[in-house]
Amino acid sequence: MKLVNSKSVVQSVVLLQILDDNTLVVVDANTTVRYFKHDSLELFGGFKVGINHERYKSSVVAYSQNGEYLATLSADCRESRLYNTQSKQMVTKVDRHHGEASCVGIDPLSRYMFSCGDDGKTFAIDVKSGKLVFTLPHHADTINDIAFTKNANWVATASYDRKISLFNLVTMSPKDKLIAHSAPVIKLNFFHKNKLVSVDKNSSAIIWDIYTGKVLQRLEGIHDEVTQMCISGDEQFLFLGTTLGYILLYDLNTYELISGKYIKMVSPITALEFDVELNYLIVGTDDGFLMQYDIYEGEERLKELLKRKDFAEIHKLAEYNPILTYTKVYKLISNLWKNTFKQAKIALQNGDKNKAMLLFNQFKNIPSKNRIIQKLIKDYVEFDKFLNFAKEGKLALAYNLVNTYPVYKESKIYQALEERWKKAFVQAQKYILQPKGIPKAKEILAPYRGISEKTKFVQEILTKGEIYKRLKDAIGQKEFKICFELIKRHPFLKEFPDYDALMTYGDTLYIQAHKYIKENNTHSALKLLQVLKVFSDFSEEAQELIQEIQTKQKFFNAVQDNDIATAYNMMAVSEDLLETDDGVILQQQWNNDVMKANKYAALGNVQDVYAVLKPYMKIESKYTSLATIFGWCYIVQLETALEQNIPQTVLEKGIKNYILSFGLQDQIEDYFESFKKKYPASKLNFELLKKGAISMWRPSMIVKSILD
Repeated sequence: MKLVNSKSVVQSVVLLQILDDNTLVVVDANTTVRYFKHDSLELFGGFKVGINHERYKSSVVAYSQNGEYLATLSADCRESRLYNTQSKQMVTKVDRHHGEASCVGIDPLSRYMFSCGDDGKTFAIDVKSGKLVFTLPHHADTINDIAFTKNANWVATASYDRKISLFNLVTMSPKDKLIAHSAPVIKLNFFHKNKLVSVDKNSSAIIWDIYTGKVLQRLEGIHDEVTQMCISGDEQFLFLGTTLGYILLYDLNTYELISGKYIKMVSPITALEFDVELNYLIVGTDDGFLMQYDIYEGEERLKELLKRKDFAEIHKLAEYNPILTYTKVYKLISNLWKNTFKQAKIALQNGDKNKAMLLFNQFKNIPSKNRIIQKLIKDYVEFDKFLNFAKEGKLALAYNLVNTYPVYKESKIYQALEERWKKAFVQAQKYILQPKGIPKAKEILAPYRGISEKTKFVQEILTKGEIYKRLKDAIGQKEFKICFELIKRHPFLKEFPDYDALMTYGDTLYIQAHKYIKENNTHSALKLLQVLKVFSDFSEEAQELIQEIQTKQKFFNAVQDNDIATAYNMMAVSEDLLETDDGVILQQQWNNDVMKANKYAALGNVQDVYAVLKPYMKIESKYTSLATIFGWCYIVQLETALEQNIPQTVLEKGIKNYILSFGLQDQIEDYFESFKKKYPASKLNFELLKKGAISMWRPSMIVKSILD
């Protein structure tokens, strides 16, 4: 791949990120921040933080998408820090970890800075106030990476304990940990609607479904330590950067390795970013370079070669840049090859080898195509023999050759043989259902007794005519459940035309159901899908579509009736609803209200928090989120009271009240350490206190002050 552009920043590149305004932010190992124009790499600004990072395999710095905040580890990794990029002032620092801080992150909505540590803890800090809001589920060992979905609904942490922890930021609730890696998990990235890719220290990569927690695929072909990853704008391609400077390329639809050496650098790859607008892959290296690559390099050249029908050069170009095979231009070439191949087979079936070779002439200089051509020519050497056997009625010999050369199945003569078989089979079926018709049926099917794949059907129809009659009756009465139970127990029924008619009917129902869904005629769609549930080929999808339609109907009805409690509760269990127009509006309203409430929570102002969040007090799915905000508000009250030298007994009562409402959390444990420093003689013992839990919190437990 050729460079589009490159720049040197001297020091190792530890972060590349394109912000909401299309500015490319580059942060180096000295935490020098530079702003570049994303298309030209023209430098137009920046500033220095001056923290030297000697280790940067994990995310030692993070930038908010709106460009307002920078998070970084300190040089000694004893703490993480949050800076306002406009004022260049530190907003807060997190020194709560027992051990070193290991990585940082800022969610895509620029609400929270996350500080992860060797102690397996992750603290979520409100970026505006710098206050601790909540913590993510703990790991048993160091956290190596943190990742977010684009819509900021999910956050995941990867750890040395070989587990991945998922947390829903909409409901503020944890999901089950993902367990399948046999080594420490070092990198994470979300893609599509519900997928996650993770890589461990042994270079094993896994694709997950985050809703089910199941492993979808293990990626092949990684033989080097993965240092960075990123995904293309259309989420079709995965790029993995390695210690040896290679970039591996994967197809995220098939999970196949496209290229193990897509790009090769002379230095370890330390940062990757994808420019969605330009389709550029941006690479940062350990020796301080940032480079742009056009992943569709050569597409214009491809068009020129297609006009000249220079297929050998097209093939070479596609080998040089395999992503070109995904372009519309290359699909035209692929279709041309398919059509040529089809016409050549027809020529060979007609005994015209010269015409076939003439058709293949434009592709013969392509090694991969030439191998296919030579195999086809070789396969058709005995086609004349097959033709003669078919014409002479030597069906067993003819079918034997078809088994040896499956390509013959595409010929007209084979299709004629199959048509003759079906007619004979249908004739035999009629006689089987007649009294004393078996001898005639045997006579009709006699020519097929020496053909292994036909013999079993011949034997079964002669002995199980009654079963076929039951199938016909069930189809006539539209008792489809009985039909498929019979077919499941007696596969020979698939040879009957009745089965073909049944499947055609299923296809028709499926197409019509999707048409109704597109037209928003859900009532008619549901009627058809209820029938399709019985069809084995459509059963699973029909069930899913029925559930999806019913859920959306209930959700839209709730929105129309202004029943926001039902609407939000449904959104909490269905990610699809969050993507509807109404879902986006409701979620945006919630996010805006939470931002307002957080401002008051940072001041310990319960009354104003309540005033903002009052519309949500009866929404069960919001209880955990509400508890998180009010819990933060009460911690602020306790911290303020400690600073104001409120009497020890009052503070102890506040601690007891907090634990009774929210249980033992990191926030109250950290506060208690500060309290003990000031009041070392306190006899307050957590183990003896009655404890609540955040999952059991209810709005009825709200009080104006936790100290009362």
